[in-house]
This record gives sequence, C-alpha cells and structure tokens, in this order.
Amino acid sequence: MTGYSQSVEDYLETLYVIGLGQKVVRVKDVAQALGVTMPSVVAAVRILSEKGLVEQEKYGHIELTEKGQTVAAEIYARHQMLFAFFSEILGLDPAVAEQDACRVEHYLSPEARERLLKMVEFVRSCQDEKVRFLERFTQFAESGERDPCRGCPLGEAQQK
Repeated sequence: MTGYSQSVEDYLETLYVIGLGQKVVRVKDVAQALGVTMPSVVAAVRILSEKGLVEQEKYGHIELTEKGQTVAAEIYARHQMLFAFFSEILGLDPAVAEQDACRVEHYLSPEARERLLKMVEFVRSCQDEKVRFLERFTQFAESGERDPCRGCPLGEAQQK
C-alpha cells in the first residue's frame, strides 16, 4: 500500500511498464494498455501531475518524475512478486495469476507483502526442495489427499 488509490497505482504501474519497453509513453499507449479512453488518461495524468508523480508537456509524451519512478517501481515489484507467488507456488495458470496479482496488489499490508516476498525467495532458493514441495502441494490442491511427510507428526497421525 503506497497511500495512493488503486486507480493512481494502476496508472503509475502502466506508465512504468510501457516505459520499460519504449522510449516515450503517449496517452494513446496508456489508454490502450488499460482499456480506457484517451480523455480518461488525460484526466488521470493531470491528477498524477498535481501529485508530483508525472510530467507532461501539452500534448507531449508522459514521463514519470523521480518520485513517480520510485513509487511505480515499488508497485511493479509488488505485482511481480504476487504473480510469482500465484504462478510458481500456487501453480495457477499465468493468465489467472496475472489477474489475481492485479487485484490483490493494492490491498496487502506491508507485513503480508514482506512475508509473501520471503516465501517466494525461500521456495526459489532450494530447487530440490522446491520441486518436491510443489509436486506435493499440487497433488494436494488437486485431490485433497496429503502425501505423508517423512518424520512429520501430521503424516504419522494420518497413517494410524
């Protein structure tokens, strides 16, 4: 949570992502990416400009300010982390993971965001354990049946 509205965050993230792929960001690029009208983008850019997050010369391209760049990079990193969690750890289809990351990214507390980031880093850090963990989780998610863990009291209790 950045203290900005979901709409402001969506515009900042979109400006950031478009800027990663091309030299200049135009109103029509943002409108197309967000599926909104160009007048909606113009109004949003005015608000972002008033907040010191973007600069735009009349009818010119849009640039994130240093402050806007910092906030947008944070939003984008949060989105990427959530996408990784949903797709890599939960095994969701990438399209579903993308949609869910877009929805959830605006509502996480800093504590929850940090824990999810640590979870993604932890699972990514050990490939052998990651594969076994994710295979067992996928089996459980699909069938509801647990594969007993070696040395796990829960696994031993289930076998009795």
